[in-house]
Amino acid sequence: MSTLILTLPNATADAADGYHYVLTPDGLSVGDSGLAALALLPAASELVALVPVHKLSWHQVKLPKGSLGRGIFRDGGPARLRAVLDGVLEDRVLDDTAELHFALEPATSDDAPVWVAVCDRGWLKTAVETLERSGRPVNRIVPEFAPDASRDLLYVLGTPGEAHCVAVKSTGVEVWPLSAVGLALLDWPEYQPVVAEPAVVAQAEALLQHAVTVQSVALRRVQSAQSAWDLAQFELLNSSGARSWKRVADAALRLAWSPRWRAVRLALLALVVINLAGLNAWAWREQTALQTQRQNIRDILTGTFPQVQVVVDAPLQMGRELAALQRASGQASGRDLEAMLSAFGAQAPANAVPDALDFAAGELRLKGLKLTTDEVSALSLRLKPQAYVAAAESGAVVMRSGGER
Repeated sequence: MSTLILTLPNATADAADGYHYVLTPDGLSVGDSGLAALALLPAASELVALVPVHKLSWHQVKLPKGSLGRGIFRDGGPARLRAVLDGVLEDRVLDDTAELHFALEPATSDDAPVWVAVCDRGWLKTAVETLERSGRPVNRIVPEFAPDASRDLLYVLGTPGEAHCVAVKSTGVEVWPLSAVGLALLDWPEYQPVVAEPAVVAQAEALLQHAVTVQSVALRRVQSAQSAWDLAQFELLNSSGARSWKRVADAALRLAWSPRWRAVRLALLALVVINLAGLNAWAWREQTALQTQRQNIRDILTGTFPQVQVVVDAPLQMGRELAALQRASGQASGRDLEAMLSAFGAQAPANAVPDALDFAAGELRLKGLKLTTDEVSALSLRLKPQAYVAAAESGAVVMRSGGER
């Protein structure tokens, strides 16, 4: 799945100069990068908007108990949560909270302090709407840098004339000019890693007095796009349901295409293949057992009655041959009139006296019975253990041997 990463411009007017973009075919490597007008940007399966570091401020707050929902996406009433954030951050920000956009860190909990990203609401909303009007809907909005609890890292960015440092730490994100004064205020330990863009590597090494790791701007933006953050929250989504579905869709896309989930996809594919193979093996085994059973029944029929040359329905043919054998030997069978009348008399209601009988081999038609449909059904159920069936046909009750078709 290809991903187009766009760095949002500082102001709407700057968008006319073009967007800095990075196209990655797999979410890990750089396929193409540059500066292009909106209409000339390359196509991609996903669009990620990158918010520059200087457009965001970071605040760690402790939310009141119950502020966050307990559902799977922890959305809990967005309007209520927004009001809570307004109250908590009112004294920490310089602008009116109504003019600011807030976004909570992923996997938040009101049991511990949480990070809140803050930026100008009008600027972000305008930038996103500009992209959507041009047919470029944004899938995710991620910060260029975000607090990282796993490690501290110093980035040196910009050009020799406008270089600055970005310190990413567990305690927040700090931006300082790249100068002796800025580094002194930052007090960055020598043993902590430093990453610099190619344009400012020499300047950074001269001030730090040690070597730094070189990383291209495009690769750094690809890494930023892998962030779990998504700033599209609250007013940037119509409802909590839309937010939930958006997260589901984004998670599904990442699971389907992201290289980091390749092992999971292979495991799921192997599981499906193994189950299909198991089902096919089980079906083949059951089919073989059924065929063997059918063949055994045929062998019993042809072995007991050698005159039967063609087997179509072994149970039915065996019943007919057995009845014929009983008739030939003078023995009564369940298909005889006496046996069928005896069974009917034992199970029929007391008032069930027929006016006329019509008998053919294995079929007895009793006329003049005044039985309801329910009574005929009940009679058939009582006759079933004796291998008979009964049904109402053309004003008569027809009783057949269970072997008849």
